[in-house]
Amino acid sequence: MITRKLLWVDGLAGLIAGVAILLVSNWLQEWYRLPMNLLLLNGAANLTYACYSLSLAMRTRRPKALILLLIVANLTWAVLCLRWAFAYAGTASLFGLAHLIGEALFVGGLASLEWRWREQLRTAV
Repeated sequence: MITRKLLWVDGLAGLIAGVAILLVSNWLQEWYRLPMNLLLLNGAANLTYACYSLSLAMRTRRPKALILLLIVANLTWAVLCLRWAFAYAGTASLFGLAHLIGEALFVGGLASLEWRWREQLRTAV
């Protein structure tokens, strides 16, 4: 049953995060003490990812390769977020680091669930 909603949760989370980050990026830059280009990249990547994930959620049949691409994208983003957390550990605020680490854990968890249920995600039962 959770598999029916997983792609929707994945896509909507990316959509909400992307829009929120882009709307308040000036404020977040001060609060997070992260570079503006990193925040804009984060917002744009979340929106791009949301479009892909939601397009899969709307399909009744999903090729295995498209599900695997989604999983790889989540894992890649999780690694990048952790990399940025380490790279900016000396300058980012605790809130900025928490955001990057939290996003890494969230998308890494999604990748894990999507891997676990990759065969079930191929159809919208």
